[in-house]
Amino acid sequence: MDICLNATGKKQARRLYRRLKSESIVKVYSSDKKRAVETARITFCGRPVSKSPDLREMHFGVFEGLNYKEMMKGHASICKKWFKDPFSVTIPEGENLRQVKRRVVRRIKKIVSENPGEAVAVVSHGGAISLLINHILKTDDFWKYIPDSASLTVLEFNAGKADVCFFNDTSFL
Repeated sequence: MDICLNATGKKQARRLYRRLKSESIVKVYSSDKKRAVETARITFCGRPVSKSPDLREMHFGVFEGLNYKEMMKGHASICKKWFKDPFSVTIPEGENLRQVKRRVVRRIKKIVSENPGEAVAVVSHGGAISLLINHILKTDDFWKYIPDSASLTVLEFNAGKADVCFFNDTSFL
C-alpha cells in the first residue's frame, strides 16, 4: 500500500538524519512509495531523490492491507505456507519473492555501476532489503534478514562483489 509516514516514522527519519548528516552521500535513491520517499527527504534534508519502482516492497496481492488475523481468516492455507516457506509461495494476485529479488538486485547493480567508488543511499522496504541481503549472502532466509524500520544497513561493493558491513543498526533510534 502507498501510505505516508506516521509520527513515529517521521521521528525515526529525523534520528536517521542526525546519524547520517556527516556522511558524504553523493546521491539518494528511493522506492517510489510515499513512505520511502518521505523518509529519504527527511533523512537527507531535501536533497534530490531518484525514485524507482524497482526498489518497492513486494506486492502482497490478496494479503495487501490485511493484518495477520485477517490474512488467516480469509486465506489460511496460503498464509501458513507463506510464513513457513515464503520462497515457495506466490501470493494470489501478487509477486513472489524471486521476482522481487530479481528486480531489486537488478536496480542495485545499476545504482552501483552508475556511482563507482561513491557513497550512495538507498531507501527501500524491509522485504526488499532482506532479499538483497539474501542475494549477497547466497541464502534463502527471508525472515531472518528483515530489518527494523528506519534502521541502517551498509553494503560495500568492490570489483563486483558485495559485502555487508553492518546490518539493521538501530542504535541511533
